[in-house]
Amino acid sequence: MTITQSLLTYLFAAGVLTITPGVDTVMVLRTATLEGPRRAAFAALGIGLGCLVWGALVALGLGALLAASEVAFTGLKWAGAAYLVWLGIGLIREPRTGLDVAGTERAAGATGARDWLRRGLFTNLLNPKVGVFYVTLLPQFVPEGVPVAGYTFLLAVIHVGLGLLWGLALIGAAVPLGRTLKRPAVVRGMDRLTGCVFIAFGARLALTRR
Repeated sequence: MTITQSLLTYLFAAGVLTITPGVDTVMVLRTATLEGPRRAAFAALGIGLGCLVWGALVALGLGALLAASEVAFTGLKWAGAAYLVWLGIGLIREPRTGLDVAGTERAAGATGARDWLRRGLFTNLLNPKVGVFYVTLLPQFVPEGVPVAGYTFLLAVIHVGLGLLWGLALIGAAVPLGRTLKRPAVVRGMDRLTGCVFIAFGARLALTRR
């Protein structure tokens, strides 16, 4: 397999996986619709940074620990599941009744942006499936004769780039809807629905086996 063949095949596979709905998609869509594009962009950036960390760990060989160690996989799996359930319960118990995106962002400033960056980051860092996915998938696209660590990390960077482009597309599609989805009842419903989805993803992660 040549480098060109490797990259083209990987772009197709990574593209399909990127647009497959998951907790990342839910987070970006919900944030763009109810919190505004700026915070959604920071959430997408945090998700991408989480993938980059996993990509670096896998490139260095540390990610293989998750594939080999049941204890490491289980520990990180339960931490990630608990984090998603915690986010979900918070949205269900204390849904908002309305919001002013512009006013909220002016008041919160960088703190609000950092909060969504952190949420996106930890959503991926605490998901061992991302690490196992990289461990099992990326080596299949590494051609012979190239530096394995560097090329593996390059593939992770490509995946992150595709994810950011997809995040921007989601934000662009969701922002117009935000004008009609900011009524109090709708905001409460969106928060509670997102909370249920986060809990469902957390439960699925907790029940995940290798």
